[in-house]
Amino acid sequence: MARVAIIGNTTWGDALAVLLCGRGAWVRVWTRSEAEAKALNRSNHSYSSTSSVEEALDSADLVIWAVPSQKLRQNVVVTRDYLDSTMLLLSAAKGLEVDTGKRMSQVMAEEISSELRGRICVLSGPNLAKEIARGLPAASIVASRDIAVAEKAREMMECASFRLFTSVDVVGTELCGALKNIVALGAGMIDGLGLGDNAKSAFITYGWNELVSLGVSLGADAGTFHGLAGLGDLITTCAGNLSRNHYVGYELGRGHPLSEIRASMTQIAEGVYTAEALHRLTQELQVKLPIADVVYDILFRDLPVGEIKIAITGSAIYHQPPHTPGGAASSRIPHLSD
Repeated sequence: MARVAIIGNTTWGDALAVLLCGRGAWVRVWTRSEAEAKALNRSNHSYSSTSSVEEALDSADLVIWAVPSQKLRQNVVVTRDYLDSTMLLLSAAKGLEVDTGKRMSQVMAEEISSELRGRICVLSGPNLAKEIARGLPAASIVASRDIAVAEKAREMMECASFRLFTSVDVVGTELCGALKNIVALGAGMIDGLGLGDNAKSAFITYGWNELVSLGVSLGADAGTFHGLAGLGDLITTCAGNLSRNHYVGYELGRGHPLSEIRASMTQIAEGVYTAEALHRLTQELQVKLPIADVVYDILFRDLPVGEIKIAITGSAIYHQPPHTPGGAASSRIPHLSD
């Protein structure tokens, strides 16, 4: 029986705990306070909870960080003294760190000892937490630079309702999970404005095209963007009514200010942070992403939400064919080598 420690009593952490318990794993969830742990233990009988990091990680085979991306670093710091080389270390967070632009596996690697870095793996794909918690079928990607590590994680987590595939493309898997949220924000804006499915389809196609080009420039495999971690997650996030990022975009399209929308939510829409992190990163790299920039400007520079239409009609800059698997990226989107 696998012993799993889940860091974070988030919706995603709870869904993974329920899933893993259902396949026979021994699961313990770490919470920030004793009161939270007691409340979870009273209401839940599938897994146990504790506010003691040492207790949560004791004899764990697999440690999963299911926390918001901007909180990952501090949670790794809290737990790192209790990690050892027998454990698999898995990030289930999707995002880029705002201050550094770094992917979650990079954040983890910076905060743990060098001998543990080869144990890092990441989980990403079309995995809406509420559906997985209900036992509905889903599939995702586990990626690690060491395929044997990814395979071990797959063996510990896969079950009849949750199919996992392995990959060595950590860069692509993480970028897909983070960047699709920016497209989902824009898709939500289009729905909120009532611009129609044709417009949304054009926006998603153009937006994903430029992000594929960026990913390839950063060392990702283009094929990852057209698989479960990329296209699969993109479809779920742009179309599903459970997507927090689509919801934020939709409410912006209906005329509500971002501050009001975020204050009304009990969970985090990662795409808002990712848009900010991506903007900083592309400024440093001197790479232009016109469609992502429109989303950023609406979020942070008071560009009217109706201006999302310029990313649909192709005004001045968007007359390019979609990126195709194995084909060359559009010349209108510069590579980092340019």
